[in-house]
Amino acid sequence: GSAWSPSPAAQGRIKTGQGEGIAVALRLRRGPLSFAAMSLQSEPGPRGSPRGHGGRPSRQESAQLSDRILDVATALFLSDGFGATSIEGIAKRAGISKRTFYHRFTGKEMLFEAVVRRLIERWTPSFDAALLEGAPLADGLRQAAEHMLNVALTPEALALHRMVIAEARRFPKLAHVLHELGAAAGVERIARHLESRIAKGEMRGVDPRFAAEQFILMVVTGPQRRALGLGAPLTAAALRGWIDDTVELFLRGCGGPGIGAAN
Repeated sequence: GSAWSPSPAAQGRIKTGQGEGIAVALRLRRGPLSFAAMSLQSEPGPRGSPRGHGGRPSRQESAQLSDRILDVATALFLSDGFGATSIEGIAKRAGISKRTFYHRFTGKEMLFEAVVRRLIERWTPSFDAALLEGAPLADGLRQAAEHMLNVALTPEALALHRMVIAEARRFPKLAHVLHELGAAAGVERIARHLESRIAKGEMRGVDPRFAAEQFILMVVTGPQRRALGLGAPLTAAALRGWIDDTVELFLRGCGGPGIGAAN
């Protein structure tokens, strides 16, 4: 997909920085959002938008305000952690009152879920397309693997992973939300495609959900651990080799045709 570029209004609120941040990608423009480009000093949005009757925000203005809250919350969650991020801090940096915040979100957990949902919804459609566009099974799996790694190895994805792992004991619901919206949903999407391939005789009759989960783990875990500092990060060439070897090994185990599948 094309690279994400901020709108002129958003550019005024952006300060380039360093750090780790997720994809998994925000629903503002096409392409993943760079965490380094997310301002941690977000200013109130433009005040010149038309307002609704009685001085209430118009529908467009209300949507822009919700996006601004989510932008600020994403930046703060990924940089400071869930526990250290306060609603007061989010409201201040978004340029809103706490009353305005609570009009949209019941609390931090609901806000976190909205943040994760928006990130994941952004990259899910192209992930599905990657599987559908590959006519041969191996090609479709390679495209899906490449897309998963493109998402999982972004600074934003790594920061979200670190945050959830670090705070899972204090805030177990964070891990549950991320699993249900991310990994579990990904397993179901891949499993549906594997089911159709099994029905066509392209794979032997394995449990499609078990196979889908193993495929995701095979693709993502090694490169992700290295990117988190547990080993030397893989180069672009090494990642391409990793994808090819993983798909071949997966299809050999599942009885994929044409690559010396085991009986």
